[in-house]
Amino acid sequence: MKILAVDLGLQRTGVAVCDELELLASPVGTVTQPDTELLCGEIAAIAAREGAREIVVGHPRNMDGSCGESAHRAEAFAEALRERSGLPVVLRDERLTTVSAHSVLNQTNVRGKKRKAVVDTVSATIILQDYLDSRR
Repeated sequence: MKILAVDLGLQRTGVAVCDELELLASPVGTVTQPDTELLCGEIAAIAAREGAREIVVGHPRNMDGSCGESAHRAEAFAEALRERSGLPVVLRDERLTTVSAHSVLNQTNVRGKKRKAVVDTVSATIILQDYLDSRR
């Protein structure tokens, strides 16, 4: 089944999707929408367009596992997205995914404005691939 992943940000939100066999996560793009309600609508529309049957939202817990402001924001967003899309929404620990995304971008020599534009999408792809790997 196709699964959509979201790396929620304050300004930019990365989106990724997997294939029907749940083998490979691929980037979809970045949504630039700071308004949570409008963002929910855009993500729900992307999920419908991609044929996703589940959505994974990155859960940015603190390194000690506790939940801070960003984690609570992701939880509220996941609940709103569940209601808006009608799809199951799963929270996935995303600690260190941004660090991993920057590492990938360093290896591919993506710098400056290009990096800023794609780091959230790369993070969403890493979150989704990690989720897919955990399901096997």
